[in-house]
Amino acid sequence: MALMILTYRYRIKDATSGKRLAALARAVNRVWNYCGEIQETSRRHNKPWPSAFDLIKLTTGSSTLLGLHSDTVNAVCRQFAVSRDAAKRRPRWRGKKSLGWIPFAAARAIKIDGDTVIYLKRHYRFWNSRAVDGKIKCGSFAQDARGRWYLNVQLEVVEKQDCGASEVGIDLGLRSLATLSDGRKIENPKQFQKYEAALATAQRARNKKRAQTIHAKIANARKDFLHKQSMALVQENKLIVVGNVKATTLPYRTQRKSALDASWSAFRAMLRYKAIGHGATYIEADEQLSSASCSACGARSGPEGTKALRIREWVCDGCGARHDRDINAAVNLLSRARTLASGCGNPRPFRAGKTLHYNSRLRPGHSYRESAVPVRWHYPVSRRFPR
Repeated sequence: MALMILTYRYRIKDATSGKRLAALARAVNRVWNYCGEIQETSRRHNKPWPSAFDLIKLTTGSSTLLGLHSDTVNAVCRQFAVSRDAAKRRPRWRGKKSLGWIPFAAARAIKIDGDTVIYLKRHYRFWNSRAVDGKIKCGSFAQDARGRWYLNVQLEVVEKQDCGASEVGIDLGLRSLATLSDGRKIENPKQFQKYEAALATAQRARNKKRAQTIHAKIANARKDFLHKQSMALVQENKLIVVGNVKATTLPYRTQRKSALDASWSAFRAMLRYKAIGHGATYIEADEQLSSASCSACGARSGPEGTKALRIREWVCDGCGARHDRDINAAVNLLSRARTLASGCGNPRPFRAGKTLHYNSRLRPGHSYRESAVPVRWHYPVSRRFPR
């Protein structure tokens, strides 16, 4: 039985409890800033950076004075050390403009009873949008830009094995969000363009609340659309191959803005964790020359370069096959994944960060990423509990 970690998010009914959570968030900021002061003192005296264990030891006993749970203080110290080591410098101070954040590092800090979560003997009600069907590992209370509070809990849940039986290659684009290897296209809703005029009006009027509401509406509509499309693809297919195109690699600024609106990275992330959770195999393949190579004969006779982006259909010089640019790329991506899958060999156990070579067989419920070297495939950190 395979397990995975998922994060469930619930909206807190903060009409009466928002002030309590805001007070706790200010106490969390004091712990964070104290860790920052210890970091600065160590730097001035040329001392080694304090570890998470050192910070926890220095803050022992402060939870009672601050009105926080001891697990919350420990979680803040650990996160400070992680953020500092990742950035290789002291993280920013947390003040009045910082969004509220109250972490807890263990399930013992809270108790969920129906639509109520109990933290430090205080009851906070939330909209129970779905059942908590797993073992709670950790979580947090978090505030968004509009001042709304949410309960985030990380759960250890059992993976399902209900994916489809088909295989699909996906070419991400701007005119169409995704083009599938079977010829279907998922239209790009262009959520930002729908509300761009209203957002500009609110910003010119310096109506901050209205602008925040529009931004939230755009983000929610985009996430809802991506969730529905990614779930539909996972339910239909057992092998999902996606190109590794990035918005930062596009040549023109207008293209980058449209790519950020399409949110390719979020779509890939949803496909990845949903494929793992439902027993499918996810592959992120290098799409170099996928549009220029003929999917029928393999000849490199298609349009290349930025000037040829306007060419959407072309005829192969080698075999005379007529191709749609995006469908041809999706078919090539799927063919590359099938080439990898055809490499017979006994499955070997491997951990995150290792490489999967062509003499190893793809395993369902895993995700793979192709590197710049064509004979090596990376296995990213997207699975916590290997089979």
